[in-house]
Amino acid sequence: MSNGEKDKENEACSVVVEKVGGRSSVIRCLSRYPLKFITPKKGDHISCKFSVGDACTMVFTTQGSTKVYKSVGSKCSQQILEARVGSNALLAIIPDPVTCFSTARYYQKQVFTVSADSNLVIVDWITSGRHESGEKWDFDLYRSTNNIFFDDGQPLFLDTMLLEKEKLGRVKEHMLDYQVIAMIVLLGPKMQYVQSLVQERVKIIMSEQLQNPSAAFSHKKNKADCFMTKPTFVASCSVFGPKKIGLIVRVASVTTESVYKFLRHQLAPLEPMIGVPPYR
Repeated sequence: MSNGEKDKENEACSVVVEKVGGRSSVIRCLSRYPLKFITPKKGDHISCKFSVGDACTMVFTTQGSTKVYKSVGSKCSQQILEARVGSNALLAIIPDPVTCFSTARYYQKQVFTVSADSNLVIVDWITSGRHESGEKWDFDLYRSTNNIFFDDGQPLFLDTMLLEKEKLGRVKEHMLDYQVIAMIVLLGPKMQYVQSLVQERVKIIMSEQLQNPSAAFSHKKNKADCFMTKPTFVASCSVFGPKKIGLIVRVASVTTESVYKFLRHQLAPLEPMIGVPPYR
């Protein structure tokens, strides 16, 4: 190793801020693992492609929630993922949730191409925002699209969730007290056992939620002393695709931790396949 390379390796992490065009701007940012400095932009655009070879396994996780900062004007942060999953391969997309700050605008699109015997796990979820700052569903736009196609181009699963203040008004009013929305997709022959377990567990969870008053919160129905109970955690399952090869689970909850707990429990059977217990 040359002296120049040694000096560069030993150089301290640093951030330099100077005036550029009359505004404070970061003109130098140097960090090294495990430290990372983040200089958020008002409208990041991220695009990435994954390819999982035949009989291979790939796991994509995050180190924390994806934070979408306040937008400037109509600028929108975007994240595009394209992935191809080979025969008998497994791709698991198991991130932490997206958290949108007040007035944030965010668009996410994930497109997967699979074979008839590919295996895929997708977790896509969002929280209501920064609770400690009093922000609940206060962003301007959240749009998340997940599309799955067979390798011959035939669509297998097409899904979009759109939350837009301009069209819905105050999103918070539509969400009531629910603070987290999640979607889980389980696809492929290796997921059949997990699908069966999840379906049975969701039946049990919802039966308990609807029968146990302590597991629900009261929502005032009208001005009279009439109340209806609404469960604090709601989950549903539905199958899709030829021969019911896919399962989609949708979740709404009043707390983020309850969804983490649900994911840890329902996805625990994946550990032998991916080498780590999901969300632990």
